[in-house]
Amino acid sequence: MLGNTSIEQNRSMRPGYGLAALSRGEPLVPWAFQRRELRPNDIAVKIQFCGVCHSDLHAIRGNSRFPLVPGHEMVGEVTAIGANVTKFQIGDAVVVGTIVDSCGHCSSCKRQLEQYCLEGVTTTYDGIDRHDRSITRGGYSNEYVVDTHFAYHLPAGLDPASVAPLLCAGVTTWSPLRHWEVGPGKTVGIVGLGGLGHMAVKFARALGAHVVVFTTTPGKLDDAKALGADEAILSTDKAQMASQASRFDFILDTVSSRHPLDPYLRSLKLDGTLCCLGIPKDLDFSPVFLTIGRRRLASSGVGGTLETQEMLDFCSQHNLAADVEIIAAEDINEGFERLERGDVRYRLVIDMATLNAPAEDIARS
Repeated sequence: MLGNTSIEQNRSMRPGYGLAALSRGEPLVPWAFQRRELRPNDIAVKIQFCGVCHSDLHAIRGNSRFPLVPGHEMVGEVTAIGANVTKFQIGDAVVVGTIVDSCGHCSSCKRQLEQYCLEGVTTTYDGIDRHDRSITRGGYSNEYVVDTHFAYHLPAGLDPASVAPLLCAGVTTWSPLRHWEVGPGKTVGIVGLGGLGHMAVKFARALGAHVVVFTTTPGKLDDAKALGADEAILSTDKAQMASQASRFDFILDTVSSRHPLDPYLRSLKLDGTLCCLGIPKDLDFSPVFLTIGRRRLASSGVGGTLETQEMLDFCSQHNLAADVEIIAAEDINEGFERLERGDVRYRLVIDMATLNAPAEDIARS
């Protein structure tokens, strides 16, 4: 492995800028940095829209590498291509998601399930580049450089801003719905109606399932039906929850905060599955409810290249995309505050045309 000095001497860089948390918990500010130059299979993407994910908020408040440029739901335009690129041309509209590299040779990668790479994925931001060991900087920026294997054509007929969240919220819910074969004849529960939950409702309905939303917010009951749910249940109502016993083939739980799982486990049929996407720090459930009915408690990662392309094709065919609110780059910190208090219906997307370069000279990252 190269040492830090050798890395800086041997890698070719291009100037960039974006919004960064300079240290843990600090507000995002304009920050200049350097990206790597294109390799033979790379494209450079001028970022036009970038979704705001709850994991971005967790990252700037967690044990990340700082300075940190978040953002992993990108839509943009190809501005340069590497020598070996045939998949894209300059001017193409493209989307980029949460993973930008993997080992490419393990059993998971060979199945295009790169999210389960046995050697670990390279994430879109706060990851370590597998070639030069530089830190990846995310999509809250003017440009991104990415291997074409992890870039996709913008789906035809969809609004670009509303496509951005499909690269995380979309494929994260699509992957388990497809893996557990959600479709006609299946009764499916969706727990939570946020960025992930609202996409899960749309997908499950379009796949042909009978869809039931569970929410703690009375005001979201009508919203759930407007999004396509057949029923909406107030999960704080014990009588309503008791009436759901042994009813569901599959329940997708999108809530990231700690909450009791027993009511949902009791709601599963024989051999039913409760898939938790939010992964709270501590799971609150009684294992005995797994033995009653041979039920399963499972989870799922984001999505590999095969599933992502399948999901984008499905969205184009069924005219599906996220419900978004577009914000200016300067409003990102207020956006995080709204996200934390649940005041977003259902995904914020930054208009990157509003991003201004910082006045200071380009710094070396």
